[in-house]
Amino acid sequence: MAKAENLSSVSIFLVVGLCDSEEPQFLLFLVFLGIYLITVVGNIVILSVISSDQRLHTPMYFFLANLSIIDIIFSSTTVPKLLFILFTAQKAISLSSCVTQLSFFQFFVVAECYLLAVMAYDRFVAICFPLNYTLIMSREVRFRMVLGCWACGLVNSVVQAISISCLDFCGPNTVDHFFCDVTPLFKLSCSDTRLGEAVFLTVVVLAGMGPLTFILVTYGRIIAAAVTKISTSKGRRKTFSTCASHFMVVALYYGSGIFSYIWPSSTYAMDKDVKVVAVLYTIMTPMLNPIIYSLRNREVKQAMKKAMGVRSDHQGNWTH
Repeated sequence: MAKAENLSSVSIFLVVGLCDSEEPQFLLFLVFLGIYLITVVGNIVILSVISSDQRLHTPMYFFLANLSIIDIIFSSTTVPKLLFILFTAQKAISLSSCVTQLSFFQFFVVAECYLLAVMAYDRFVAICFPLNYTLIMSREVRFRMVLGCWACGLVNSVVQAISISCLDFCGPNTVDHFFCDVTPLFKLSCSDTRLGEAVFLTVVVLAGMGPLTFILVTYGRIIAAAVTKISTSKGRRKTFSTCASHFMVVALYYGSGIFSYIWPSSTYAMDKDVKVVAVLYTIMTPMLNPIIYSLRNREVKQAMKKAMGVRSDHQGNWTH
């Protein structure tokens, strides 16, 4: 009974942010505000270009459009609160708001993992089975694939929200991160977190390493097909060029994501290096995705120029 009386329920958390300063960080605020605006505008531009140009109404760009939608919401889950902390130095967040942010984050981080795997499969079919591409990647198939990605994200979101909601928080209440995530909250709980950590580790394996393994195997088969079936160097360059943008996105997203979650929850320490890496996959990657796809994709660049009223002359130069 005495032990129960000594436990106090924590309903307000303090999110540390990127640094321990108690003063507003206006320079960082402007930097991340700029990044957030570029992210939102860039992905909206990609969505607008894809929807307005009939040439881009193909499976690859359908998946790219979904990636842009996920990136907009994914970024909006963490950045606005970070901007508020940087501008006002007010770090308090209620338990319900913390769980809500965590739920949305876990939803879209998993949905993007599976969507990147689907995009790799799309490139595999396009390169290895070009004659049957439109038949294999039919409208119904690609809608089911995307629906499956979103469904997996939803299931993970619900599971993680329930896992955290079942924990008791007795103090301290300082979340050593710039947003509410599962692992830092495990550190603050006075409950037995072994079951929650086991569930989270299962998610990391199934929703993180599973899709990554599939992507690597898929690209291995694409490379093997390019070497054995494509005789000209020009053809091979074209093949690798179509995959380069996607592989760059995968490398950025998974490279930083794996580094952030590589330590077991029980020994997790959110130091500055890990925060920097977390910034890469939660904030920088959603901004870089539309830039990578637009700069390395000739069809997207042509569609953007067409949308801006720019036309090509006979020499291939672009004029107004």
